[in-house]
Parts: sequence; structure tokens; C-alpha cells
Amino acid sequence: MNIHWLLRLTYWMRHPPSPGRMALIAGVIVLCLLLVGAERFWGWPDALTVTPAGRGGLLR
Repeated sequence: MNIHWLLRLTYWMRHPPSPGRMALIAGVIVLCLLLVGAERFWGWPDALTVTPAGRGGLLR
């Protein structure tokens, strides 16, 4: 683990985030888990799947 992250953790322990920010973080995590669960349950839509174009590469 990088020393920067350890210093950030010590700062968070000494100055915890506000309850509103903690609720925002929890909401984002729950939303991500819901999206992953829906994708696992129903699968990825074919319309959003990228089809390989072959060996064409980038357009110039």
C-alpha cells in the first residue's frame, strides 16, 4: 500500500466524513451493486455489444 493512502486513512480516522457524505457513498455503492446484479440476472443487451470489425484498425 502506498504511503499516500496510509496518510489519507489516518486523516479520515481523525476527521471522519459527514453523515451526508457517508450516505452518498453508500448510495453509490448500492447503485453499482444493483447494476451488477441486474446485468448478471438479465444479461448484457446485444445492442450494446461491440462487434469486432476485423483487422481494419483505426480510420486515418
